[in-house]
Amino acid sequence: MIQSLRGMNDILSEDFERFEYFIATASAIAKRYGFHYIETPLLEETALFKRSVGESSDIVGKEMYQFIDKGENDVCLRPEGTAGVVRAFIQHKLDKKGGIHRFYYHGPMFRYERPQKGRLREFHQFGIESFGVDSVYEDALMIMMVSDILKALGIGYRLKLNSLGDQHCMPSYREKLVNFVENCGDAICGDCERRKLINPIRVLDCKNETCQSLYTNAPKLINNLCDGCQSDFDTLKMILDQHTIAYEIDTNLVRGLDYYSKTAFEFVSDNIGSQSAIAGGGRYDRLIEFLDGKPTPAVGFALGIERLLELIVMPESVREGYYFGAMDAEAITPILLAAEKIRRTQKAVVEYEPRSLKAHLKGADRINARYCAVIGENELAQNSIWIKDLVEKTESVISLNELLSL
Repeated sequence: MIQSLRGMNDILSEDFERFEYFIATASAIAKRYGFHYIETPLLEETALFKRSVGESSDIVGKEMYQFIDKGENDVCLRPEGTAGVVRAFIQHKLDKKGGIHRFYYHGPMFRYERPQKGRLREFHQFGIESFGVDSVYEDALMIMMVSDILKALGIGYRLKLNSLGDQHCMPSYREKLVNFVENCGDAICGDCERRKLINPIRVLDCKNETCQSLYTNAPKLINNLCDGCQSDFDTLKMILDQHTIAYEIDTNLVRGLDYYSKTAFEFVSDNIGSQSAIAGGGRYDRLIEFLDGKPTPAVGFALGIERLLELIVMPESVREGYYFGAMDAEAITPILLAAEKIRRTQKAVVEYEPRSLKAHLKGADRINARYCAVIGENELAQNSIWIKDLVEKTESVISLNELLSL
């Protein structure tokens, strides 16, 4: 028997209901904030992610589904959503157009990593990207939107916050950090040796326990911010305080991608094990320029959908639509006509096999229909249909012509 590949799961029944509910809830909130849907291809040039996500990231270094296609192009399945949206932003000349552009998206991403609870090789993200707003108030907007989505889904969280500085304060900090790491000698892991040369700040994101203990006394970027970055960070904290959004400062929060600057944030849950991050994002003002676009300020976030499914508090199920059943083979034709009429405005499910009334009522229960509509021998003779409201517990018999004329 052929089975799905490891880390690539089917989404069925109850999980799919939760999945749809998440997408509908998050999309509705994004629209209320003034964002518009965008969709980008699953397959992109590998160079896009090497230049945007960064050579020092685990995504590029270890996890991409990369291959040479039949046209000898170096391509990969997208490992994250931001780079593709930025590529589309530049390709369609929106960077030259100027103004503010706000997008939301959702879809599958692919990373070759060790599958574990809520972390798969094919997984789904919901993401937000905002271009053209050079204000920390937009950073706060991102955090408030994630908070709104999680609250709407009934998911508790803790918010971690940090500032990564910018091109004015990062160089001097990077020099201090490199000196500190070099003084650690051979005690650091191989990944940190590599990161030290490519993007030193990424060493702070190392999951190796030995490295983490070594970095306890490392210089903190938050203590080396320039006046502009410090002012923005103070303003961000003030906005969150005003909106009663609790946060904790995490000086080792650097995110997993190289293109972030200034604001970085991560939402975590204590209910999903050690890999507790459920959403994260921040500002990436230089990414558009790195990808040959016109310099444009930008900020965004992404939520991992599979990581949230078990945490979602679903609303109470509401009965809806009609279940149509026949008690006699000759009743199938009028049943189909009635279902076709109803289906123009609401859900209608037809059972084709003639069954007893009791069986049809069970069938209506099974699909959570509000109405069970049945035609039997008596109804055929009278050109009528029997209908039971399964919420109000009332029954009626109406003319089939009346139903078809609604």
